[in-house]
Amino acid sequence: MSIETAERQDTVPVAPEQPMLEVKDLVVRYGRGRKAAAAPAAVDGVSFSIRQGETVGLVGESGSGKSTIGKAILGLQKSAGGTISYQGKDITHAGAAERRALGGELRAVFQDPNSSLNPRQSIGASLAEPLRIRGVNGAVAREKAEAMLERVGLPREAVDRYPSQFSGGQRQRIAVARALICEPKLVVCDEAVSALDLSTQAQVLNLLADLRDERGLSYLFIAHDISVVQFLAQRVVVLYRGQVMESGPAAAVTESPKHPFTQALVAASPVPRPAEQAERRMLRESLGVRTAAAVAASPGGCPFSQRCPLATELCTAERPAHRQVGAADVACHYA
Repeated sequence: MSIETAERQDTVPVAPEQPMLEVKDLVVRYGRGRKAAAAPAAVDGVSFSIRQGETVGLVGESGSGKSTIGKAILGLQKSAGGTISYQGKDITHAGAAERRALGGELRAVFQDPNSSLNPRQSIGASLAEPLRIRGVNGAVAREKAEAMLERVGLPREAVDRYPSQFSGGQRQRIAVARALICEPKLVVCDEAVSALDLSTQAQVLNLLADLRDERGLSYLFIAHDISVVQFLAQRVVVLYRGQVMESGPAAAVTESPKHPFTQALVAASPVPRPAEQAERRMLRESLGVRTAAAVAASPGGCPFSQRCPLATELCTAERPAHRQVGAADVACHYA
């Protein structure tokens, strides 16, 4: 190849990779009719995207809207505004038939594995159910169920056992197997490890990471513990009362947070070493962030303004625009 040809090829623009999932300006309100219109938004203008093979962590306190976003993506909660696109196709208001067609590609792993496992059905029957819905015959479905159990670290003969015969960590592995048996492209993990002890958490997180790398899966990983998100995610989105406070590469957001809320979230994350935990407690106290119970929701401006040590009148009057601070995108006037 001549130098001239090489230079000419270098100037050809490369089309950006289409995201597996793109959420843009999403708004969700609970209630119906006029009541919903007057209610404060549970999710207010949230935007992010997930590429193929990527894990995006969605982290925030309880009530921040994390699970609501997951439900909206899965079609379990209606959106009041914005768009949700899957592989370039708008699925915001997809009907029942379209959702059924997407059922094999969009799957979920929830916090409580018992919610997805029928105690009266054998594990094999529970795993085979989504395959049978898609026309896979019984023998093939059983073989796939056995292979999937083996892949998540359980014996093949577990297909004939019942959920009550397994520990909590094993049931969560079964829930992962049930989510992945249809070979999905995107999995929403909603607090998938929060109910597990630390050693079992690590096992399930390693399993999720291995399956992602092996199958090119994309994950939306929802959690309240930022250290858990840091382990699995390549990018992190930090939510507070339905709005994005900070987003960016996982290392930048978790190791060098810019937004006061993210700093408080990192400082509140538990660690197993007592000395480091004491340092984090001192740091959290030094930040001067007020507790959520001590303040009411801000009617306008930045939703964190009533707790923030940096807040001024501008923060209560004007919602901050997102701006680049280092490697992260931050919604703060003073970060």
